Amino acid sequence: MWNLLNLKTEAFGLDISGSSLKFIKLKKKGKFFDLASYGESPIKNGIIKNGEIRDSKSLIKIIKDSLAEAKGEKLRTKYVVASLPEEKAFLQVIQLPKIPEEDLRSAVIYEAENYIPLPIEDVYLDFQIVKPVFNHLDHLDILIAALPRKIVDRYTFCLKEAGLKPKVLEIESLAISRSLIKNGLSNSPVLLIDFGMTKTSFIIFSGYSLIFTSSIPISSQQITEAISKALKVDSARAEKLKKEYGLELDSKNKEIVDIIKPILVNLVEQIKKHIDYYQYHSFHEHLSPGGRGLEKILFFGGGANLKGLSDFLASELHLSIEIANPFINVFEESKKSKPPISFEQSLSYATAFGLALRGIKEL
Repeated sequence: MWNLLNLKTEAFGLDISGSSLKFIKLKKKGKFFDLASYGESPIKNGIIKNGEIRDSKSLIKIIKDSLAEAKGEKLRTKYVVASLPEEKAFLQVIQLPKIPEEDLRSAVIYEAENYIPLPIEDVYLDFQIVKPVFNHLDHLDILIAALPRKIVDRYTFCLKEAGLKPKVLEIESLAISRSLIKNGLSNSPVLLIDFGMTKTSFIIFSGYSLIFTSSIPISSQQITEAISKALKVDSARAEKLKKEYGLELDSKNKEIVDIIKPILVNLVEQIKKHIDYYQYHSFHEHLSPGGRGLEKILFFGGGANLKGLSDFLASELHLSIEIANPFINVFEESKKSKPPISFEQSLSYATAFGLALRGIKEL
């Protein structure tokens, strides 16, 4: 959200998280797109903590160095669509009576004060009207998004100091939804799960909009640390063992599976809690008559590559588990072109792809 500059200039997508920086620049190819530039760099612990930038100088250097070493084409644009931290964001779908467009913003601000746990003057607030799939409404559904000004201002400062021109700053979950939901529409609710290095995020998307988001501290890195501690090996060796064996049980890796399973059992319990919360609360959706409930989970993030994970989750949750496709709104499906990023790599680039799509499309 946050249209800081309303210029129709192509921009690249920049995903800044607590553990890494990733960027994607797309170029048009007929009705679809091609990958022009991309890259990633690690971000050391402590530079960003819980979504808050603690070491601006180090982050600025990482941004500059990473962009200078872009793979593919040289990155020539300074305009950027960048992510804002999910853990600091407030997202809520609210209802308002149908009112003239010129009165909408003031009405949203007035109503938002009932949902945002900070003084309205201390946040940046933006909103969008949620289009219903089945339109029989006598009201408006509005997705509001807010972040503390001090958080947003720090990200803006770092981007500008790195020589960039922020075109849009957008909350992670909005970019992820744009990346993973085909054509931005899901006729039935779907749960998106980002199994990342430092956290797991949940996004429920239904119709044309996300419904709610949440994050928990279970992570792929937690599995690596558990293997390292149990087997008394360093992190690099533990990461290799995790990738090599995962949950595929045989005589060689029973010990690895026994280490990993308790963490994933905990993850399953958290998934069940989030699904229950969604199912037992009214989120005021307007889907087609006869629409079904939540039946599918799309898994992504670097941790989604763990061998045997999809089968394990399917057996525990009795739901359809699919690995998400960050290419779905980028590359033409009928063409068997081979992008420079592998599908396995793309699972950790979902946010960057969503930001890049916004950067290349008319804002």
